[in-house]
Amino acid sequence: MPAKRILMLCGDFGEDYETMVPFQALQAVGHTVHAVCPGKAAGEKIATAIHDFEGDQTYSEKRGHYFTLNAAFSETRPDGYDALLIPGGRAPEYLRLNLSVLECVRHFAKAGKPLAAICHGAQILAAARVIEGRRVSAYPACRPEVELAGANYADIAIDAAVTDGNLVTAPAWPAHPAWIAQFLQLLGTRIIL
Repeated sequence: MPAKRILMLCGDFGEDYETMVPFQALQAVGHTVHAVCPGKAAGEKIATAIHDFEGDQTYSEKRGHYFTLNAAFSETRPDGYDALLIPGGRAPEYLRLNLSVLECVRHFAKAGKPLAAICHGAQILAAARVIEGRRVSAYPACRPEVELAGANYADIAIDAAVTDGNLVTAPAWPAHPAWIAQFLQLLGTRIIL
């Protein structure tokens, strides 16, 4: 199976692990990943945040690393990519307000291309209105948005993921092994040991 071209929608204060880990893992198996953020050019950096689960009512947040974008959102065309990846964190909260972002997501959904979202990434899927009738996981605080968008909220373990057709979703970064494995399966990636 040839390497795939994957578009990754990023933004300031996206979750550090949910940005860095899939970006690196997908490249490690040979795929091309273009990390983009509306309003920013290739070579510019976004700030990330580290969300941790320490027994409080919600996650704690600490400043993460800076992440360097390697492409410009304004220069990308969805039809030039095989798949879309949406990290979580706080970035989806404002990215979902960008009409170009929503049009991009709709392109991947309508074309049936592999689409992966984790944590708060479901906020973008809900705003794009592409999850109606689908089984979707997300960070539990996003459940109302997922359900209001007409999706079936998948209340799964924090380290699990769910695939529904071309869509793979997960609640948070502890699900990386399951989420990335299911996304690789959608991409047709085979790893032979």
